Amino acid sequence: MPNPRLDPTAPATPDVAAPAHEPSAAPGAGVRTTLPSAFRSTGFATTGFGLTVFDALSEVEARERAERSVFDVCHVGVVLRALLFVHAVLAIGALFVATGAQSWVLLVALGSSAALPGVLLWLLATCGLKRLLGELPAAAQAAVAIMLGAACGLVGAMPTLWLGADAAAAPSSFVWLAPAAAGAGFAAVFYMWLQLRTEATLPADTTARLAELQSRIRPHFLFNTLNTALALVRLDPARAEGVLEDLAELFRVAISDSAESVSLADEVELAQRYLAIEQIRFGDRLAVQWELDAEAGAARVPPLLLQPLIENAVRHGIEPAADGGTIRVRTRVKGGRAQLAVVNTVPDAPSRPGNGIALRNVRERLRLMHDVAAQFDARRDGGFYRVQIGIPL
Repeated sequence: MPNPRLDPTAPATPDVAAPAHEPSAAPGAGVRTTLPSAFRSTGFATTGFGLTVFDALSEVEARERAERSVFDVCHVGVVLRALLFVHAVLAIGALFVATGAQSWVLLVALGSSAALPGVLLWLLATCGLKRLLGELPAAAQAAVAIMLGAACGLVGAMPTLWLGADAAAAPSSFVWLAPAAAGAGFAAVFYMWLQLRTEATLPADTTARLAELQSRIRPHFLFNTLNTALALVRLDPARAEGVLEDLAELFRVAISDSAESVSLADEVELAQRYLAIEQIRFGDRLAVQWELDAEAGAARVPPLLLQPLIENAVRHGIEPAADGGTIRVRTRVKGGRAQLAVVNTVPDAPSRPGNGIALRNVRERLRLMHDVAAQFDARRDGGFYRVQIGIPL
């Protein structure tokens, strides 16, 4: 029998008042949370727990190694580091043969005109072929990377060699050997650095890494939610069942086998479940505003990224305030990037200061996934606390 709470075709039923020991929400008072129909039809019909990271460590690590290719160079940070490295080598090498400052500048410019196209070609080729290259053995990966480097170095330097050649004679075969050898050498260095970078993001102790970086739902939230469900059992069994389903889904995601990334839309749906539970507990003390852009929902983020930010907003902005407060969640697309903002009111009486673990974890997980392409900013702005995140689409 379908659950009327999750079935979009079921007739709407009026909300039942909160338990007597919790503040009740007067009709029309404040800004009430209205969950969209898309949230009620997400298909979360099952609440069974999946495999945890503690039950399947080998499977988690094996899948993450398969999904994370060594040739994951499709990031602005990797491109910038590669270009800076090549130009630094060129600048130092030119010092050995330059006769003066003007000669050095000319040599660096000439070398850059040959090296820059080759580096960009190699990065584009490895980015486009990263899935195919990731399936090869390590030795084959290194061989293909070096051969691609030689070919890209040769192709990138070809216009410069032809333009710099004497009009009466074509460049000799020895001259063509230099850019190919340089491209192969740079490719070998890049490949070794990419290997070290990948190993740094996939430590052997998968359990400790996931426990450190994945946010965790506070134990007293479980206690409060179970008390709320118990109070609703006699007043409104269907609503109590919905609370427990939301709770089960939250904890299923929190302790289940972790994926490398999820969509921002999935994170928003999970946050809506969390706030639906807290809305019952706080009543009209908690006002929630959703400003969601469907296009931004396609952005990829680490799992459980939004929930700790929402939890912090409830803990430090709503709980300490006698009159409650407001939480606003906004997603939008601006400049080809997805932007996420979580804003909450700040009470006059400061709450007990936290240790900042949630914010540090969010910042680090964004850095590991998007490198310098991710933006993270958290600050107090007057009577509000604002967290803003920018990620590529």
